[in-house]
Amino acid sequence: MFSLVLHSHLPWLANHGRWPVGEEWLYQSWAGSYQPVFAALRRLAADGFTDQLSLGITPVLAAQLDDPHCLSAMHQWLGDWQLRASEAAVAGDEAGTTARPAPTINTLGEREYRAAAAALNDFETHWRHGGSALVRSMVDTGTIELLGGPLAHPFGPLLDPRLRDFSLREGLADAEQRFGSRPTGIWAPECAYAPGMETGYQQAGVGHFMVDGPALHGDTSLGRPVHDSDVIAFGRDLQVSYRVWSPKSGYPGHAAYRDFHTYDHHFGLKPARVTGRGVAGGDKKPYEPERTTAVLARHVADFVDCVRARLLDENARIGRPALVVAAFDTELFGHWWHEGPQWLEAVLRALPEAGVRVGTLKTAREQGYVGTPAALQKSSWGSGKDWRVWNGPEVADLVRINAEVVQSALATVTKRGDRGRAARDRVSDQILREALLTASSDWPFMVSKDTAADYARNRLYTHAHATREICDAADRGREQLADKLSTRWNAADNLFPGLDARRLGVA
Repeated sequence: MFSLVLHSHLPWLANHGRWPVGEEWLYQSWAGSYQPVFAALRRLAADGFTDQLSLGITPVLAAQLDDPHCLSAMHQWLGDWQLRASEAAVAGDEAGTTARPAPTINTLGEREYRAAAAALNDFETHWRHGGSALVRSMVDTGTIELLGGPLAHPFGPLLDPRLRDFSLREGLADAEQRFGSRPTGIWAPECAYAPGMETGYQQAGVGHFMVDGPALHGDTSLGRPVHDSDVIAFGRDLQVSYRVWSPKSGYPGHAAYRDFHTYDHHFGLKPARVTGRGVAGGDKKPYEPERTTAVLARHVADFVDCVRARLLDENARIGRPALVVAAFDTELFGHWWHEGPQWLEAVLRALPEAGVRVGTLKTAREQGYVGTPAALQKSSWGSGKDWRVWNGPEVADLVRINAEVVQSALATVTKRGDRGRAARDRVSDQILREALLTASSDWPFMVSKDTAADYARNRLYTHAHATREICDAADRGREQLADKLSTRWNAADNLFPGLDARRLGVA
């Protein structure tokens, strides 16, 4: 059996900058990935395909796909895309800053105008009132298995166990409220694991989660119970997954596909094809969609052949039916790799024709694709497959701030809880909300990888300041100020309204 797992995640971006990092990141991913991927899933569902993939949607992304501000701004963003495309479609040689001749820009503008119009129609038909209904429909039809996760996407092994378990329980509750069903599987942020985390998973009702292949020493042909628990770890098959995602040889790097990095900055459109590795942006050839048809078909066939061969090899090696799990960020399909959603749908249609059974992780567990227990050790899917991206020397100061903020938050909330508050405490709620936003795994990742590092540091500092400010007022007994600060900080981001500090575990 083959299982495809997609992990959909962005940090909270609403009202935290626009360009080049901020809300623009959300809207590009929404238009480039979430819209076309869900359109493909709707087509598969309409044709009777079920049990197609395990789809992880983090609570922080789900909140943005339902947020009124984000929905309104996304609608405007799509309209702006169409306007920019219409300008490019009629531009003359006087377009100025573009180095490309007017006929090429006109062709690009016409194509982008049609794409924007289609995206607008799709958004107004399916997304205008939020993403939850779409996800729920895919769950209800049995097209996908929904994977949950903790609030705000923290790097679990470095988080205080009380807050880690609280974040997971609240994240699963958030998913149940939005989508009508409580996930029994999760995508742990960054596939990060430390021994003992399986206990928290089992207590929260989680039956399975993802790890990277090296965590199981490459033996990913079956799910494995973790230590002496009933929780199953499924490992990503790197041989198959890297067929797509390898930066050196993955499909998205083919010369014919649209180049992600090259912009025509006059109109904000992407005009070029990859052309070749090492070719400078200004030297890349114009993107021509018709060139990708045959290439895409070859890459679909190659992936199907790769999965089939891998399954046959693993079947023979272990002497029983094997499982292959390929796992990717959802944003790869469409946002990073423009042709990715087409490839994804074609692969899911082609695999059964080649005799490969497709199923979710939940189905794999239920139907016995499980081996002997694994003594899982600490791991992640980051560089080195360890924790260096999130606790290396480049981010030592962030690790220290996170630890200090979390301990302050837990001490203050525990103290307030000990006073016997029966009613919901909005101050404690906001302290935990800000502490979780501080501890998001995105900030150290962006610093370690030097991708908008200043933005990431500023975000962490902002949420750390909010936590400390509210805690200080609460600890000094200034209830009116603490309540005022909590209200203001909550209004600034307005997410996770269901978070309830009364559910925080006992120290």
